[in-house]
Amino acid sequence: MAEPPLPQRVFQRLHDRGYQSGELLASELAVTRAAIWKAVEQLRELGVALDAQTSKGYRLAPGVSALDARIIEAQLPELVRARLESLDVEWSLESTNTRLLEAIPPAAGRAAVVLAEHQWGGRGRRGRSWVAPPGGAICLSLGWQYPDMPADLSALSLVVGIAAVKALQALGIQGLSLKWPNDVVTARGKLGGILVEMRAEAGGPVQIVAGFGVNVRLDDGARETVAATGNTADDIQSHTASMPDRNRIVVALLEKLVPALAEFPHTGLTPYLADWNSCDALFDQEVHIENQGEITRGMARGIDTHGALLVETPGEVHRFISGEVTVRSVR
Repeated sequence: MAEPPLPQRVFQRLHDRGYQSGELLASELAVTRAAIWKAVEQLRELGVALDAQTSKGYRLAPGVSALDARIIEAQLPELVRARLESLDVEWSLESTNTRLLEAIPPAAGRAAVVLAEHQWGGRGRRGRSWVAPPGGAICLSLGWQYPDMPADLSALSLVVGIAAVKALQALGIQGLSLKWPNDVVTARGKLGGILVEMRAEAGGPVQIVAGFGVNVRLDDGARETVAATGNTADDIQSHTASMPDRNRIVVALLEKLVPALAEFPHTGLTPYLADWNSCDALFDQEVHIENQGEITRGMARGIDTHGALLVETPGEVHRFISGEVTVRSVR
């Protein structure tokens, strides 16, 4: 196996260890101090929050932590760990979803998990990019295979969203809502997004990749980048006095996501409807929904048992299984 790139190794060495001098890092990693300096500069260019002091050296800023597959696996409950076929932490990928879609799918009932510290081509719905500086976000994709096509598969992204909200709530993050079909939001802005992709052949097994990205710690630069796209971002750090380690966040997510994917063909959306209704960000809001070039304006009235969005207009309730929703601003 190839040795990880030097910036990744420096990043991991700085995790939870306080200030470390360039000389110590160079000695531990068997490189020159100039190589350490260059690696630190590369980390800064990627958006990693680093503190540096002449007399002390370097450290990751408070709230920044490195992902470690061994730590994650050790903290998972046995029933979830037993379903893992693989769990990989990559330093830099175009997209965790793409990596899994291009790979051989896991065996039925098993999960393949890929995480990336830096995702340079991550995407959401309609090809939108996802800002994810190392240490500042979690980019997680979970591959799964069903023997055949489950009913109401379009509702799976809603189930993934509910599982993600429950995981974050278990870590003490409150004030979370779900914007149909796939955004985790707060009163401050968008905290996370879901992208479920599928590959299938007629009458054959179905390969599912459920991607989830969540903002953990965003600096001013990252927020400005998001704002330039016309959106407002929120992060976990803004909602807690004690920042959970990113490995613990991944553990909490997998504890909820793996069982949800396993149970979906048997239960569908039905057991999750009450949870969705309790955190529906659109309910009773005036919305515009764009679908196949047409715009419908009305009041959002929740979802049906198949996960379709219900929008009431004068004299009629419309049902949408896809579309781009905008909440109408009140002036």
